[in-house]
Amino acid sequence: MSEDTIRLVTIGRILRRRWRLLALLTMVGALAGYGTSALFPPRYTASASVLLPGQWEERELLTQAGIATSSAVVDRAATALGWTAVGDRLRDQVSASAADGNIIKISGTADTPERAQRLSDQVAQQFVGFAARIAGGSADTDTTTGPDALRQQVAEANRRITDLANAANPGQTVESVQARTELENLRTSLQAAMKKLDQNGPAANKAGMVVMGPAARPTGQAPPTRTQLVAAGALLFFLLTVVGHLTAARMNRRLRSEAEIATALGSTLLGTVDVPGERAAHRLRGHGPRAWIRRLLGTDTRWDLPTPRRSDDEAGRRIRYRRVCHRLREQLPAPRRLLVVVPDGDETARRAAAQLVAEAKSGPLLRVVDVPVARPMVPDRDSESGALVVLSAGSWTAEELAKIAEACADAGHDVVGFVVAGLVRIRPARTSGRPADDLPLTPALRSHASGGSV
Repeated sequence: MSEDTIRLVTIGRILRRRWRLLALLTMVGALAGYGTSALFPPRYTASASVLLPGQWEERELLTQAGIATSSAVVDRAATALGWTAVGDRLRDQVSASAADGNIIKISGTADTPERAQRLSDQVAQQFVGFAARIAGGSADTDTTTGPDALRQQVAEANRRITDLANAANPGQTVESVQARTELENLRTSLQAAMKKLDQNGPAANKAGMVVMGPAARPTGQAPPTRTQLVAAGALLFFLLTVVGHLTAARMNRRLRSEAEIATALGSTLLGTVDVPGERAAHRLRGHGPRAWIRRLLGTDTRWDLPTPRRSDDEAGRRIRYRRVCHRLREQLPAPRRLLVVVPDGDETARRAAAQLVAEAKSGPLLRVVDVPVARPMVPDRDSESGALVVLSAGSWTAEELAKIAEACADAGHDVVGFVVAGLVRIRPARTSGRPADDLPLTPALRSHASGGSV
């Protein structure tokens, strides 16, 4: 697993090099969202507001919102609408919430705007009626304990007070004056108590709920709408594609560092060389419909390779090749003949090997062979003094390189070292004439893994 930090430049590289695949999968996600919207019928939501007069605490408002969605209210609304066949599912289509200003907002959801409007209006009306019955007391309560019975008793007490005041000897004695005064004070106290009871009683303070007009008919669908599902599907597929690329990069076991390559081959690094070219050098070869589809989607090239750096110094690039050849001359005994092993499919390494052959004018004598990575086969040792492996970084795993090293050992070749080739970008030539050093390199001294001289 690669431990490289996932940075924004990695995301940008995915967007630049995989934009065709991302666009295609985003369209597939949008189509999936469109298909999902067909499974969910359109839903519309209408809301009605109920005003609760008086002083209410927050927990009391929450209790009233719960009552508005209770089965007692919703079942009555279903009966009034004639929707008894869907009464069991109707509670899931009704919601209530407490808003600011002692307002209960009741929302009804249905498959058409008309049904949603009727549902919310009917639930609001049934809630007001049910709350009024609760505030006024139950029908089976003893009438002697109700407010009307209390008022009758107070009226009867007032009549008794009047009779007692008339029965007293008016203006004759001090006792009679005091008795009439006390009776009038008692009458005043009873009247004040009844007035306070009427003002603060629950029936007067918490009844009288008012529906604040009919619910407005909805003009748009309730979420999730078809547009939202299409956008969600496109976004989901886009993110999954990016995450999939990042996961593949984290799980990538191809060796990038020179130390890891040296450990896998069991050899030493002789140098790094530059190969002019673009990312097309990492393009997967193949023919047929699958190869055409890969080229169309841009998946025939590696996206996780860094952008080739710019190098316009041709002399500096050739010096690197000559230094590798010099190290080989110092390391190899006479006769200095060497087998150059290139993993099959590594176009960058193949071009670097061809440049090494061109620069090895005074030795050693190089013979290039392409070795398949799946089942590597290296020609048996003839007059070579060893094998030189040329490869590009980030293209092969440790297991694949170990197989190449084992194939060289089986053929009697000692791996004297390896060379890492990397791509660089150069500025296009401005003139038609080219020096002799820039002529195309001929694939001389190259052979396949089956052996043979070239």
